[in-house]
Amino acid sequence: MFASFGPILALLGGTAFLLIGSGLHGLLLPLRGQMEGFSTASLGLLGTAWAGGFVAGCIIAPHLVRRVGHVRSFGAFAATGAIIALLTGLVVQEYFWIFLRIFTGFAMAGAFMVIESWLNERATNENRGTVFGLYMMVTYASLMAGQMMLASGTVATPTFFMITGIFFCLALIPTTVSAQASPRPLHNVSLDLKGLYRNSPVAFAGCLLIGVANGAWGTLGAVYGARIGISTAEIALMMSIAVIAGAVLQMPAGRLSDRTDRRFVLAGAAGGAAVIGLMIFLLAARAGTAVIALTAAYGALAYTLYSIAVAHANDHADPEDFVKVSGGLLLLYGFGTMIGPLLGAVLMAAWRPESLFLATGLAHLALAGYTMLRVSRRAPVPVEERETFTSHPSERALTPEGLHLDPRSEAVAEAEATQEPARVSNP
Repeated sequence: MFASFGPILALLGGTAFLLIGSGLHGLLLPLRGQMEGFSTASLGLLGTAWAGGFVAGCIIAPHLVRRVGHVRSFGAFAATGAIIALLTGLVVQEYFWIFLRIFTGFAMAGAFMVIESWLNERATNENRGTVFGLYMMVTYASLMAGQMMLASGTVATPTFFMITGIFFCLALIPTTVSAQASPRPLHNVSLDLKGLYRNSPVAFAGCLLIGVANGAWGTLGAVYGARIGISTAEIALMMSIAVIAGAVLQMPAGRLSDRTDRRFVLAGAAGGAAVIGLMIFLLAARAGTAVIALTAAYGALAYTLYSIAVAHANDHADPEDFVKVSGGLLLLYGFGTMIGPLLGAVLMAAWRPESLFLATGLAHLALAGYTMLRVSRRAPVPVEERETFTSHPSERALTPEGLHLDPRSEAVAEAEATQEPARVSNP
């Protein structure tokens, strides 16, 4: 058993190093930028630039990998991340950072796609579910570890920029020393907007709006924490616990959506996230413990929404369209994360730090309202015809290539090989 999991564990090790570096750098930049007096608009653009680069990487990276191969491509992507991390420590200038952040997003998308392709090649029908679960665990644990590293020092020195570069370089080792053959070429990524909307208007609008809210919070949450005066350690804990709380609540919320109309669960969670955001805005808490508790409750609801929206879309889609639909919704989510930081920055600049939650609240209220409107327009899929809910790794790391790790994708691959309709059974 260990022999079959050996190459997979090595790749997961590379994934962990990559995500630790990405999580550390993603939180370090807004904190250092805030300390340096960067404008709120520039801090928001850091998130927009990264998201734009990530979406572009998901579309372009398969063509690059096809030309030069997986190992060379991954080496180039990881090295690019390391170089940019060091450059941001050497040259502290807001517009330069925004420009570099585009390439960081592009490089991370390409690196994640290569690793996910490698994991998919090593996974078998018997262990695919285990590999997918391990990938989820590594994703959340590594992102949290990277963010929590900031609690051990100060962002005022170049130290954490150098540490980020080291982790990106460490990610190279498992792939470059591996004797395993390269996997098949990456799958091309396409976006059929009309088809996605016809399949599920709720999921179409939902993934875009969820991206707006999560993009605003993920980029500017650290800025909010710094401006209300909590410590760097508390900011790192706040950002990490929000994501972990969402990961923990995904399965209970998903199982509830298996037994009722998923749209009620989606609207309820979105409405709840909006209410908690409004509470944070009105209470204007300044004590670290209170802020962490409130944002954990916010994250527990906000980070369940994406998986429920995707599950609702797949209820309406043919099983053989699972990867196509899920991949398209992931790109829509990416477009939303480009909008959210700008909206949050505008509101924070106009009022006070807690106005970040007006941006997330607007997105969540729009999602809840539109979802309930659609309840009266379309009947739910009968419970016995739905797929069982499956949670997703953090959207910050997941690419369309990673969807092929999902056990449901195996039925699609078999159908493509035999030219027969895919059938996905519910466990």
